[in-house]
Amino acid sequence: MAATLIPKLGKEAATKAIKEWGQPKGGTILRIAKDLAENNKGARVLIVCTEITLVGFHCPTETDVDVLVSHSLFVDGSTSLIVGADPILGVEKPIFELVSTAPALVPNSPRAICGSIREHGLTIHIGKEVPDLISNHMEKRMIEVFHPLGITDWNSIFWVAQPDGQRHVLAEYGNMLSVTVLFALDEVRKKSTEDGLKTTGDGLEWGVLFGFGPGLTIETLSSIVLTSLRGSSY
Repeated sequence: MAATLIPKLGKEAATKAIKEWGQPKGGTILRIAKDLAENNKGARVLIVCTEITLVGFHCPTETDVDVLVSHSLFVDGSTSLIVGADPILGVEKPIFELVSTAPALVPNSPRAICGSIREHGLTIHIGKEVPDLISNHMEKRMIEVFHPLGITDWNSIFWVAQPDGQRHVLAEYGNMLSVTVLFALDEVRKKSTEDGLKTTGDGLEWGVLFGFGPGLTIETLSSIVLTSLRGSSY
């Protein structure tokens, strides 16, 4: 099932992104794609991100909280996007500008989020300390990334954070692991357009994309800094 469905989901997401882009077929993620695009003139990087929870599916048990939590939260999903530099005006329509990235590993948190292979399959563990670890390190990451840009007011930027508790992605689709934050980013774009705002980022110029993963890792994915673009400009 996994061998059949993973390529199928990825292909569907990639085809949708390429169709909307409107250009010939050009991950593995935003940070790497940014480096590739900026250091290879004219390059366009197609990112396909697919998460399948089938490998972690097994019979739930009342004595294993990790199994109950993972089965109630995590779902399959796939998304894709295209990253490039120096957009062709009048041809391409960039949605966000990726300014900088800042991955970080939270110290003393090796098992805060982790996956373990056991005799019955993959088990995902999310420690109860995760919310505190994230909240205690969030401001430090923000200061490191935004102060050099002269930004100190966190209410002046738009936020896209995994797993998107403030928007309907989590309620509608569940936690699709790394896919979720890209779904959330697209929701920001779509809602901003529907509301007629001046930029794709809730009408604001600057924003931040936060993702969290095993380790505990905070990627910007710890702080991917974004500037939103005015739809009428391109």
